[in-house]
Amino acid sequence: MASCLHIRLSGGRQNDLPRAFHILSTCFFATAMGFYVNMPRYQSMSSEILSGVKPDVRMLHDMDDVLYDRTMIDAPDTELYYMYRDLALSKRDRDTILEHRLRYDITVIPPGMLGTEYVKTAGHDHPGDYGELYEVLEGEAQYLLQKRDGEAVSDIIVVTACAGDKVIIPPGYGHVTINSSNKTLKMANWVCRDFSSIYDFFREKGGASYLLLKDGYIPNPKYENPPEIRFLKPTNYSEVGLQKGKEMYGLVREIDMLEYLVNPDGYDWLFEKILG
Repeated sequence: MASCLHIRLSGGRQNDLPRAFHILSTCFFATAMGFYVNMPRYQSMSSEILSGVKPDVRMLHDMDDVLYDRTMIDAPDTELYYMYRDLALSKRDRDTILEHRLRYDITVIPPGMLGTEYVKTAGHDHPGDYGELYEVLEGEAQYLLQKRDGEAVSDIIVVTACAGDKVIIPPGYGHVTINSSNKTLKMANWVCRDFSSIYDFFREKGGASYLLLKDGYIPNPKYENPPEIRFLKPTNYSEVGLQKGKEMYGLVREIDMLEYLVNPDGYDWLFEKILG
């Protein structure tokens, strides 16, 4: 069985040294349970589906509004991460995905620092009651979720995910992905194709409610009295077809399992389980 060691906040912050942070956030795999032998399958699938696809590229200065370290404003522009959108392995799969109003994407985030902050995505909210589903294909990810009540944030969650882990973003939660490891993060997502992500709040606030530096998470000073982070586990829930080590693209053959991404009504039990 695979597991990640999670770092907890003490007094609202992480007190770990940088080296300890990397050690504790490393994923350990037990090959006797058969997970590790599935890794070539992940790499083969993701390589095949990306073949010939040109990504959208997020540049450093696309992120100026959400950079904590303002010295990076004057740094030379550079490529940060790569977004491969609307993917399918076959025409049959594409037709199925479109029919069910879904989209399958892959994002690749090389390791690095944004000055004093670990590399991250721009962060976005969803309109209405739409959620999202992520899977780490390679590397490690920290998913920071935050629930807004107007201009305030009422709940903050961090999920540390390793290769094979699935993370459901519940309705009402904006989110940022952080790569705090020394490995390239490759992650996939399923999402409803009926909406566009909303970036305004994260830009206005200079990023998420907490920022991950080498010494750990610190509150974003542009947020007033954010609650402490709750650390939760990945959502490898067999009830909705999610198993660690079983790549979620295969749900294109059981696509009704993803109904909660398009029509969340009736899935309160799932979102309550996620939020604890």
